[in-house]
Amino acid sequence: MRIHASADSQRATQNIAEALHANAVKSQLIKARTVVLVAAIVFLSNIGSPPHLMDDVDAVQAQIARNMLTSGDWVTARLDGVAYLEKSPMLYWMMAASFRVFGVYDWSARLPLALACLVLCWILYRFGRWAFDEVAGTYAGIILSTSIGLYLFTRILIPDAIVTLSITVALWAFLRLLDPDERQPVRWSVVLGASLGFGLLLKGLIAVLFPALTGIVFLAACGEIFSRSSWRRLRLPIVISACVAIAAPWHILAALANPPYISLSLYSIPGEYHGFTWFYFINEHLLRFLNRRYPRDYNTVPRVWFWLLNLVWLFPWSVYLPTAFGLTYSSRSRADRVRLLAVCWIGVVMLFFTFSTTQEYYSMPIYPALSLLIAAGLRSNGRLVSSATNVLLCVTAVLSVCFVTLLIAVRHMTPVGEISQALTQHPEAYTLSLGHLSDLTLNAFAYLKTPLALAAVAFALCAAGLAIFRRAIAPVIVVIALSMGIFFQASRLALARFDSYLSSFPLAQALAKNPPGQLIEADAYYAFSSVFFYSNRTALLLNGRNNNLEYGSYAPGAPKVFLDDAQFSRMWKGGERCYLLLYGGDMVHVRSVVGQESLFVVAENGGNYLLSNRPVAASGKN
Repeated sequence: MRIHASADSQRATQNIAEALHANAVKSQLIKARTVVLVAAIVFLSNIGSPPHLMDDVDAVQAQIARNMLTSGDWVTARLDGVAYLEKSPMLYWMMAASFRVFGVYDWSARLPLALACLVLCWILYRFGRWAFDEVAGTYAGIILSTSIGLYLFTRILIPDAIVTLSITVALWAFLRLLDPDERQPVRWSVVLGASLGFGLLLKGLIAVLFPALTGIVFLAACGEIFSRSSWRRLRLPIVISACVAIAAPWHILAALANPPYISLSLYSIPGEYHGFTWFYFINEHLLRFLNRRYPRDYNTVPRVWFWLLNLVWLFPWSVYLPTAFGLTYSSRSRADRVRLLAVCWIGVVMLFFTFSTTQEYYSMPIYPALSLLIAAGLRSNGRLVSSATNVLLCVTAVLSVCFVTLLIAVRHMTPVGEISQALTQHPEAYTLSLGHLSDLTLNAFAYLKTPLALAAVAFALCAAGLAIFRRAIAPVIVVIALSMGIFFQASRLALARFDSYLSSFPLAQALAKNPPGQLIEADAYYAFSSVFFYSNRTALLLNGRNNNLEYGSYAPGAPKVFLDDAQFSRMWKGGERCYLLLYGGDMVHVRSVVGQESLFVVAENGGNYLLSNRPVAASGKN
């Protein structure tokens, strides 16, 4: 009888354990799906157009991917037939694969980056769950997916969000390898090496440098820098082998395809060509870090703003950052070690760029670390959390009032023509990612009434929700996430209103409606890059041998796509129909070269022109 009772008890215990495990798995699936759903709403709902791909880097990246797909050359990136050697190829490959599957569209160009953001938020959820618990992991994923910075800087086709993913995976794998209880160390060694390898193919050496320096600083902080057991757990031969196997082939092929193979010159000057290896490693990495790279087609954010703006990029969650100060940072527990790693992670990235040239989005790799710290602070749900919620309530209420005030100020203004007419020009700021924000005027907000109203509603709802639920952290998280989802839609509508100013898509439409002819651009390729993407055309470049295509233009066998004034004048006055893409500010110079009588306006957009040397059936102003 006792034997039967014991067996029944064991079965009951087993059934309870299985039920608890099933419930835990179900809970994990629900929270993981929640994070992915929030990220999908934020990123996938914003890949369509308008807004169209912007001039400058946005359309350039997409066109390089298309060129790779159509040419079959997956090693050397090219624009207008000229070798473009400064960037790693992984983002191009991802977009080209998307083009092959879905066709060449602006949304299919944006799809890989949006999907990478989803994976990043999901990985951070898994990282946080492993480090802290299920709830903190969920918080971390939602914080990252609804912060302003990750949304804002993925409106442009740059690889930094995907690099952030590779760095996050690398550092998670690093911690797992150091954990003596890790059951699959070989697998995580391969993951670490693979993430470093893919990072090299995304952004170059910093994708390895940041995890490596963070790991070294972390080991030093833990007192393990000279610990043989810690270094053995990392299984560096496996890590290095995986990294090299992934990253080395492209680097070798690119060097072979673009000789000379070796040059150690530390001078970056116009007119010289030293091959891929010199330009990519010395010019783009070393000399750019030292601010001695040529061409100098970039700018740098003042250091104090580079640090302080992270409070904006992590908004609205940055108000909770002080809650992390009450947590412990040591090597005693897994949670402590993750928090300590996050601090090392942030310090390495920020200090590196403090001594280098910087753009606003260069701090993106620290967003996951900040999200983990904020999630851990929110999980504590102490007095600091309540205070931060009250601060956010006040901030969102003030923001709502500011947007309403702007609406009232422009309520009687009637937008006339394009938004470009209500903007100012600050070309000296355009080498920064957000340089165009300096062009805003009060009159410009008359074109943005709907986005302003939607933003006001978003922050008013946030303030009201926080006032109601401020003592319960889970509803607060939901309120903030919902409000930011609405705000991001307002941002998308605002970008759509700026479409004609930031993109030359209407000029591409006008070009397609007119007879064939030789296309010429009166500037560097970047100036009207969206025309080239949407029309799938190449062009001759008038006085455009500068910036990003200058170096490749000196390569042996480079195409002769650059014109001076004399060559342009002969071509424009010849027998062939020609079209010219022209900034409005350059009109005076072009008139002096070919005369007003041979300039016929095909279309105008945002103060810029598509001209022809022959009369057109119907000219338009878009």
